[in-house]
Amino acid sequence: MFQSFFILGSFTLFSIFTVTSIVIFHVNDYLEMYKINFHPFPFYMRTHSDYSILQQYILSQYGFSYILMWISLSLLVFSSILYSWGSCMKEKQIYSSYGNYTKNQYMRPFTLNGSVRCGLTKGFMRFNSKDLKFGQSACQEMLKGVEVLSRAVAVTMGPKGRNVIIEQSWGSPKITKDGVTVAKAIELKDRYHNIGAKLVQDVANNTNETAGDGTTCATVLAHCIAREGFDRINKGANAIEVRKYIIDYVSKVVEHLKQLSTKVTTSNEIKQVYNVATISANGETIIGEFISQAMEKVGSEGTITVKDGKTLNDQLEVIEGMKFDRGYISPYFMNVSKGQKCEFKDALILINEKKIISVKSLIPALELANTNQRPLVIISEDVEGEALTTLVLNKLKVGLQVVAIKAPGFGDNRTNILKDMAISTGATVMGDENDMHKLEKIQFSDFGSAEEVTVTKDDTLIMKGKGDASEIKDRCNLLREMVDETKSEYEKEKLSERLAKLSKGVAVIQVGGSSEVEVSEKKDRYTDALNATKCAVDGGILPGGGTAFLRCVKFLESMESISESEKLAKEIVIKALKTPCQTIATNAGVDGADVVSNVLKFEKNQGYNALTGEYVNMIDAGIIDPTNVLITALQNASGVASLLTTAEAVITDIPKDEKDPAPGMGAGMGGMGGMGGMM
Repeated sequence: MFQSFFILGSFTLFSIFTVTSIVIFHVNDYLEMYKINFHPFPFYMRTHSDYSILQQYILSQYGFSYILMWISLSLLVFSSILYSWGSCMKEKQIYSSYGNYTKNQYMRPFTLNGSVRCGLTKGFMRFNSKDLKFGQSACQEMLKGVEVLSRAVAVTMGPKGRNVIIEQSWGSPKITKDGVTVAKAIELKDRYHNIGAKLVQDVANNTNETAGDGTTCATVLAHCIAREGFDRINKGANAIEVRKYIIDYVSKVVEHLKQLSTKVTTSNEIKQVYNVATISANGETIIGEFISQAMEKVGSEGTITVKDGKTLNDQLEVIEGMKFDRGYISPYFMNVSKGQKCEFKDALILINEKKIISVKSLIPALELANTNQRPLVIISEDVEGEALTTLVLNKLKVGLQVVAIKAPGFGDNRTNILKDMAISTGATVMGDENDMHKLEKIQFSDFGSAEEVTVTKDDTLIMKGKGDASEIKDRCNLLREMVDETKSEYEKEKLSERLAKLSKGVAVIQVGGSSEVEVSEKKDRYTDALNATKCAVDGGILPGGGTAFLRCVKFLESMESISESEKLAKEIVIKALKTPCQTIATNAGVDGADVVSNVLKFEKNQGYNALTGEYVNMIDAGIIDPTNVLITALQNASGVASLLTTAEAVITDIPKDEKDPAPGMGAGMGGMGGMGGMM
């Protein structure tokens, strides 16, 4: 308390004397400048001698205040050092009970880069306090988090799986059957439980990013491997060896699944696509129909996107041409009032990479278009100033058929898109980086052309461009190579979209519904079904409903295990392979263990149809899973879950609102004797 008052008093004195010195100094300068006769005494004394007396008086006061200012500053610095020293000594009383500091450590101030550090020691240490758990206790706490997350995700599995309602920070609650969406929404209060949950969240996220589906399957697999692994290790098994053999057995299962896989053939591709999409959408036949129709329209290389619709019903729109999200720069370019759009037939396409500001640069292009009596579509970084004004006036007064559009994208992406447009329409990109093709020197051969161009305020569609077929083919091959080489999912998506626009077009599924909640839930299922379909086309299919995993059980059982750890690892993997089928059956309201036992008696593609409750040929019934989805789910689950079982210690932060753990507890600091220092 004394130190605080001492600092406050020193600071107050320092402020007063500093202000006084400044005021006196400026008053003296003012008198010196204007030679004002002024005296601090009676106002009637206004002689030159009085001015000298006044100046001497002010200078004497200024010097005195100046000295007092430095004295108060010294007191302030001294009191701050004293306060820091006192804080250090207080830290000694607090932390000595934990046995972490020696007496010598408190005989001098803590320094960091030459600065006094003691005053911050207490707050700094408490901010980084950690809590630890070891061995079986730590593993059991993490496993509880894994179980909570797995239980929430597992209820969505299969055709009779349930929905999960998720509270959101804004808007209506979200209703979904999407496993990764449920997993991402889970945040547990207990720190150790949350660590386990977060590790399994990574399994779901990685599976979703790689395969786009199978997140629920990956989650239940990870839970089973973690649970069975902890159980064996707690009974004395070697965690490192068990994990090694789990990974080995999973690799063998993956190879066996590839052997069982059936390629999607051209003759029955659409039917199989429909089946995969329907199963992934939890038996929703309408979703399967829309995705199979979209795939039939644009092919395997075409782009299929899912967006929010504006009606009650789902709709499919197939865009055969180059469509981009940029409309006309000015509404004065409209020539069709209904729909507020501009439509041209057999139009010339001018593609310019830079801004167009000057009218002079546009005149040659306008003259060529007018001479040939054809409408002109200008696609440029921007059109502004007198160039835009001239185009609008000629459109309104002369009836010039022209429209100006901003180029889509930014930077290098915009440059690449403009090159795609140029190849598609047979145009030359004007105003390029090397300035090889100047807009002022444009020739008729530099224009591209298209049979139909439609421009609205939001987007532009160029249909049936008249580019050279061989150049378009070469451009598509280049884009395919770039898709294969890139590791960025974002870049891969953009490249695939560009490829689709050059090749077979884009299909857009607009999801309708009566509410935002309904649209969001359906959109999740459409996305899962679409991703599963792409995986099926790329990597083949397997019997669904967990049947493919059960066909690997006998394969593993036939293998001989030499060591005890190898035997335990095989048991864990076999148990995990049974889990998906068992979970699907349980969600359908039947005994999962009985269903698994019955399916194991069958051969090849025979499995359990949870929707009808019958045992059928899964391929013939259209109950199929993409091979890549099952493989990705199993690999991700086994990798993370088996690594989780090797943990021997877990470290977490202690929240600010919690007190530091008492000696001998939590972090294990010191003995119980230190409790006396806390009193």
